[in-house]
Amino acid sequence: MDTISAAVMLFLIMDPMGNLPIFTSMLKHIDKKRRRIVIIRELLIALVVMLLFLFAGEKILSFLGLNNEAVSISGAIILFLIALKMIFPPEGGLGASLGAGEEPLIVPLAIPLMAGPSIIAALILLAHQAPERMGDWSIALVGAWAASAVILMFSEIFERIVGKKGLEALERLMGMLLLMIAVQMFLDGIQSYLT
Repeated sequence: MDTISAAVMLFLIMDPMGNLPIFTSMLKHIDKKRRRIVIIRELLIALVVMLLFLFAGEKILSFLGLNNEAVSISGAIILFLIALKMIFPPEGGLGASLGAGEEPLIVPLAIPLMAGPSIIAALILLAHQAPERMGDWSIALVGAWAASAVILMFSEIFERIVGKKGLEALERLMGMLLLMIAVQMFLDGIQSYLT
């Protein structure tokens, strides 16, 4: 997997389109100027957590004694399930908002929305498959994070331009792409195990 493919995969897993409505509903009662500060803070916390797992991921897998094929196949299954949720979103979802005057800190915006189990599993997988390419994976992660950050920072403009139906269509399209990546990862893991 090259750096651009890894960045696209990580961007799809971060799912900024799917997180837009949740971010909006969680922050709707906060003043606009303060809202930007909260979003920046949560995005930076998520980036630190993701970088931590990217660089510590190989050590975690070594400690647990997991081989490359097991990580690849399990990562593919996780991505597959995420893609299905993106294509067929559950009713209601995580749209609950905080009480008036409350400001989210780390949970739920930074973790699990931005730096959730799926992105952490993908980062550990990348680190395990090619530990010599940590620079590439860091660039891919920061690029995917930056693209997601731009979408979330300018959520009001983005929602106005694309519209609610457009956001749903984009999320389903991203889900289809992620589904294809998951199937390819699964097939690569099976092939690697058989050979």
